[in-house]
Amino acid sequence: MNKIFTFALLASVATVLAAYAQPTTHTLIDQKSKALEAKVIEWRRDFHQHPELGNREFRTAEKVAAHLKQLGIEVKTGVAHTGVVGILKGGKPGPVVALRADMDALPVTERVDVPFKSTVTTEYNGQKTGVMHACGHDTHVAILMGVAEVLSSMKSDLKGTVKFIFQPAEEGAPTGEQGGADLMVKEGVLEHPKVDVIFGLHINSQTEVGKIRYRPGATMAAVDWLTIDVKGKQTHGAAPWSGVDPIVTSAQIITGLQTIVSRNLDITNAPAVVTIGAIHGGIRQNIIPEEVKMIGTIRTLDEEMHRQVHKRIREVATSIAEGAGATADVKIEVLYPVTYNDPPLTEEMVPSLEALAGKTNVIVAPAQTGAEDFSFFQQKVPGFFFFLGGMPVGRKKHEAAPHHTPDFYIDESGMVLGVRSLSRLTVDYMEKHSSKKVQ
Repeated sequence: MNKIFTFALLASVATVLAAYAQPTTHTLIDQKSKALEAKVIEWRRDFHQHPELGNREFRTAEKVAAHLKQLGIEVKTGVAHTGVVGILKGGKPGPVVALRADMDALPVTERVDVPFKSTVTTEYNGQKTGVMHACGHDTHVAILMGVAEVLSSMKSDLKGTVKFIFQPAEEGAPTGEQGGADLMVKEGVLEHPKVDVIFGLHINSQTEVGKIRYRPGATMAAVDWLTIDVKGKQTHGAAPWSGVDPIVTSAQIITGLQTIVSRNLDITNAPAVVTIGAIHGGIRQNIIPEEVKMIGTIRTLDEEMHRQVHKRIREVATSIAEGAGATADVKIEVLYPVTYNDPPLTEEMVPSLEALAGKTNVIVAPAQTGAEDFSFFQQKVPGFFFFLGGMPVGRKKHEAAPHHTPDFYIDESGMVLGVRSLSRLTVDYMEKHSSKKVQ
């Protein structure tokens, strides 16, 4: 009996020691991500120096596709114009996890003095402009390329399938074209194989490196474009009583629109914004024109408020115009829905981020009135979208240039946490859900 007991004890000890000797999946992810950091930064700098606008990401897509193919990942190109989709089938059955990175740049002329500064120029809406990755999409592409390399090296142990979605035109397609996440969804990017869940991140220039911000539920706003055409009666500027002044009427409409948020909406529920960004009318000092056009944007974080704002804009604009003897034609174009983090999924995955960054560095953030077309994916499958710190440690938020500006800057030391985060979310979700689904 003693010999049998001793043998069993030794076997047990050997098993424990072997387990300790074998690096865990999480340890492997950390090691591989750190080893890739220099390469990820090099990719980012290359994309930053060669930015491309929406639906024109030809060079970016070519480099992404070549990298995925080199890793042995099944690749589909030309999705929603220039999108690239990679499919990595793990060695074990389990769910399908999608990971998304957006690829497009902006019509912004860069002022940041870095060796890889963009000098690309183009014509946009009839104006000559620079082209710059002024929102960090270059970092997103490089991070997801790094995740693809990490996870493909662990392919035999993956309990499911990973779908890498490199998306064009997040900032909007060129006039007259479709694009972005909406078009990718329409073309079936979440099918074949059917995606169970999707994760995405966004670098943030005003969040310190090493920190992650997220929010359950409504995270970023729905966005609509607003156009109001006000028609009056043209007359001489010296005799305004002879006509109907659409400029004065438009001014009254603009003032009236501001009462929608301040007087009609329960802003304790969620914030909302109604902004007029431009007004065009008239040609000469002494001519009251016949027509004025206003354009603007609407931001909401709640479906009921979204409907209420639309209704009140039409009522306010048309009623004020009618009272002045003019007419107002209101057009509202719905662009992006609310970016909505599925609450149960968010609760399930946040501990993974806390284990990486530390609990105090994973912060619940207020909702934002900016928008993200990641929301189109979240309309179809549960999704979790979070913000990754890209501001140098010690810098104050008000000192850091915001997104979409010529001085936008990202501290590249924060990118490796992005690689680790998306990799960790993927394997942790698969581990928890592999028993629930057979491929």
